[in-house]
Amino acid sequence: MTALEVIEATLKEASLEYAFHHGVDGAPSGIVVEVPGERRLITNTILTVGDHSLRIEAFICRKPDEDFEKVYRYLLRRNRKLFGVAYTLDNLGDIYLVGRIPLESVTSDVIDNILGQVVLAVEADFNMLLELGFHSSIQKEWEWRVKRGESLKNLRAFEHMIDDGDD
Repeated sequence: MTALEVIEATLKEASLEYAFHHGVDGAPSGIVVEVPGERRLITNTILTVGDHSLRIEAFICRKPDEDFEKVYRYLLRRNRKLFGVAYTLDNLGDIYLVGRIPLESVTSDVIDNILGQVVLAVEADFNMLLELGFHSSIQKEWEWRVKRGESLKNLRAFEHMIDDGDD
Protein backbone atom coordinates (compact mmCIF):
# COMPACT_ATOMS: atom_id res chain seq x y z
CA MET A 1 0.00 0.00 0.00
CA THR A 2 1.13 3.52 -0.73
CA ALA A 3 1.17 6.12 2.04
CA LEU A 4 -1.89 7.78 0.50
CA GLU A 5 -3.76 4.47 0.51
CA VAL A 6 -2.81 3.85 4.16
CA ILE A 7 -4.03 7.32 5.10
CA GLU A 8 -7.31 6.92 3.26
CA ALA A 9 -7.98 3.49 4.80
CA THR A 10 -7.23 4.88 8.26
CA LEU A 11 -9.58 7.83 7.78
CA LYS A 12 -12.37 5.58 6.48
CA GLU A 13 -11.95 3.22 9.44
CA ALA A 14 -12.14 6.19 11.85
CA SER A 15 -15.20 7.57 10.00
CA LEU A 16 -13.49 10.94 9.54
CA GLU A 17 -14.63 13.35 6.82
CA TYR A 18 -11.92 14.05 4.26
CA ALA A 19 -11.32 15.25 0.71
CA PHE A 20 -8.40 14.93 -1.67
CA HIS A 21 -6.56 18.05 -2.76
CA HIS A 22 -4.21 18.32 -5.68
CA GLY A 23 -1.03 20.32 -5.33
CA VAL A 24 -0.59 23.42 -7.45
CA ASP A 25 2.36 24.04 -9.76
CA GLY A 26 3.91 20.64 -9.09
CA ALA A 27 3.38 20.72 -5.32
CA PRO A 28 2.50 17.38 -3.72
CA SER A 29 -1.10 16.30 -3.33
CA GLY A 30 -2.75 15.13 -0.16
CA ILE A 31 -5.86 14.90 1.94
CA VAL A 32 -7.74 17.51 3.97
CA VAL A 33 -9.19 15.87 7.08
CA GLU A 34 -11.90 17.35 9.29
CA VAL A 35 -10.65 16.51 12.79
CA PRO A 36 -13.56 16.90 15.23
CA GLY A 37 -13.26 18.35 18.72
CA GLU A 38 -15.26 20.03 21.44
CA ARG A 39 -13.64 23.41 22.09
CA ARG A 40 -12.98 23.87 18.40
CA LEU A 41 -15.59 21.87 16.56
CA ILE A 42 -13.46 21.11 13.49
CA THR A 43 -9.75 21.49 12.86
CA ASN A 44 -8.96 21.10 9.18
CA THR A 45 -5.73 19.15 8.93
CA ILE A 46 -3.84 18.71 5.68
CA LEU A 47 -1.83 15.52 5.17
CA THR A 48 0.48 16.16 2.20
CA VAL A 49 2.38 13.26 0.69
CA GLY A 50 5.76 14.27 -0.70
CA ASP A 51 8.49 12.21 -2.35
CA HIS A 52 10.05 11.20 0.97
CA SER A 53 7.83 12.44 3.78
CA LEU A 54 4.31 13.16 4.94
CA ARG A 55 3.66 16.73 6.05
CA ILE A 56 0.97 17.45 8.63
CA GLU A 57 -0.47 20.96 8.84
CA ALA A 58 -3.44 22.14 10.90
CA PHE A 59 -4.65 25.74 11.04
CA ILE A 60 -5.28 26.66 14.70
CA CYS A 61 -6.12 30.38 14.75
CA ARG A 62 -5.35 33.67 13.07
CA LYS A 63 -2.64 36.05 14.20
CA PRO A 64 -3.34 37.25 17.75
CA ASP A 65 -4.63 40.80 18.09
CA GLU A 66 -2.73 41.46 21.32
CA ASP A 67 -0.18 40.13 23.81
CA PHE A 68 1.93 38.41 21.14
CA GLU A 69 4.75 37.73 23.58
CA LYS A 70 2.44 35.83 25.97
CA VAL A 71 0.94 33.84 23.09
CA TYR A 72 4.31 32.90 21.63
CA ARG A 73 5.77 32.01 25.03
CA TYR A 74 2.76 29.77 25.62
CA LEU A 75 3.23 28.08 22.22
CA LEU A 76 6.94 27.49 22.74
CA ARG A 77 6.33 25.94 26.15
CA ARG A 78 3.58 23.72 24.71
CA ASN A 79 5.93 22.51 21.95
CA ARG A 80 7.97 20.73 24.63
CA LYS A 81 5.02 18.44 25.38
CA LEU A 82 3.73 17.69 21.88
CA PHE A 83 4.39 14.52 19.90
CA GLY A 84 4.90 14.55 16.13
CA VAL A 85 3.71 18.15 15.64
CA ALA A 86 4.78 21.58 16.83
CA TYR A 87 3.29 25.05 16.83
CA THR A 88 4.54 27.49 14.23
CA LEU A 89 3.54 30.73 12.52
CA ASP A 90 3.01 31.47 8.83
CA ASN A 91 4.07 34.65 7.04
CA LEU A 92 0.98 36.47 8.34
CA GLY A 93 1.48 35.38 11.95
CA ASP A 94 -1.36 32.84 11.88
CA ILE A 95 -0.84 29.83 14.17
CA TYR A 96 -0.51 26.28 12.86
CA LEU A 97 0.45 22.85 14.09
CA VAL A 98 2.94 21.22 11.71
CA GLY A 99 4.88 18.00 11.54
CA ARG A 100 6.75 15.79 9.13
CA ILE A 101 7.32 12.03 9.16
CA PRO A 102 9.18 9.75 6.74
CA LEU A 103 6.90 7.98 4.24
CA GLU A 104 8.18 4.58 5.34
CA SER A 105 6.85 5.36 8.84
CA VAL A 106 3.28 5.96 7.62
CA THR A 107 1.07 3.33 9.21
CA SER A 108 -2.50 3.38 10.42
CA ASP A 109 -1.31 3.67 14.02
CA VAL A 110 1.01 6.59 13.22
CA ILE A 111 -1.75 8.48 11.38
CA ASP A 112 -4.13 7.81 14.27
CA ASN A 113 -1.53 9.04 16.78
CA ILE A 114 -0.74 12.21 14.81
CA LEU A 115 -4.41 13.13 14.36
CA GLY A 116 -4.97 12.32 18.03
CA GLN A 117 -2.16 14.70 18.95
CA VAL A 118 -3.79 17.43 16.85
CA VAL A 119 -7.06 16.90 18.77
CA LEU A 120 -5.32 16.85 22.15
CA ALA A 121 -3.34 20.01 21.40
CA VAL A 122 -6.36 21.92 20.10
CA GLU A 123 -8.55 20.82 23.01
CA ALA A 124 -5.88 21.81 25.54
CA ASP A 125 -4.76 25.06 23.92
CA PHE A 126 -7.46 26.64 21.75
CA ASN A 127 -9.35 28.56 24.44
CA MET A 128 -6.11 29.66 26.11
CA LEU A 129 -4.81 31.03 22.81
CA LEU A 130 -8.05 32.97 22.37
CA GLU A 131 -7.88 34.28 25.93
CA LEU A 132 -4.28 35.41 25.57
CA GLY A 133 -4.41 36.83 22.06
CA PHE A 134 -7.98 38.06 21.68
CA HIS A 135 -9.23 39.02 25.16
CA SER A 136 -10.31 42.55 24.17
CA SER A 137 -12.25 41.22 21.18
CA ILE A 138 -13.95 38.59 23.34
CA GLN A 139 -14.98 41.23 25.88
CA LYS A 140 -16.33 43.53 23.15
CA GLU A 141 -18.24 40.66 21.54
CA TRP A 142 -19.71 39.71 24.91
CA GLU A 143 -20.87 43.30 25.57
CA TRP A 144 -22.32 43.62 22.06
CA ARG A 145 -24.28 40.38 22.41
CA VAL A 146 -25.60 41.29 25.87
CA LYS A 147 -26.71 44.71 24.61
CA ARG A 148 -28.56 43.15 21.65
CA GLY A 149 -29.94 40.17 23.58
CA GLU A 150 -27.94 37.72 21.44
CA SER A 151 -26.90 34.23 22.54
CA LEU A 152 -23.73 33.91 24.61
CA LYS A 153 -23.59 30.13 24.20
CA ASN A 154 -20.28 29.91 22.34
CA LEU A 155 -18.70 32.56 24.59
CA ARG A 156 -19.56 30.91 27.94
CA ALA A 157 -16.06 29.40 28.17
CA PHE A 158 -14.75 32.97 28.49
CA GLU A 159 -17.25 34.23 31.05
CA HIS A 160 -14.52 34.45 33.69
CA MET A 161 -12.85 37.18 31.61
CA ILE A 162 -15.85 39.50 31.65
CA ASP A 163 -15.88 42.45 34.00
CA ASP A 164 -19.51 42.85 35.01
CA GLY A 165 -18.90 46.24 36.63
CA ASP A 166 -20.30 45.19 40.04
CA ASP A 167 -17.15 46.02 41.99
